[in-house]
Amino acid sequence: MRVGAILFLIGAVATVVTVAPLFLHLTRLPTPAYFVCMVMPLGFAVALSGLLKSARSQRRSAVSTGQAG
Repeated sequence: MRVGAILFLIGAVATVVTVAPLFLHLTRLPTPAYFVCMVMPLGFAVALSGLLKSARSQRRSAVSTGQAG
């Protein structure tokens, strides 16, 4: 989950950095800079899959010890 959070933060910062020049009427960044923004949804997906994996693991542990409720 931490890797997903780090990827998400990198993508979020990249998004702000690439969109800010458009609002401030500065020169546009090169196209590869916009591809770095795609790390944000990738990080979200990685974090979500880690969260689901952790929840499923805890559920299995609770069922195997008889604590399901």
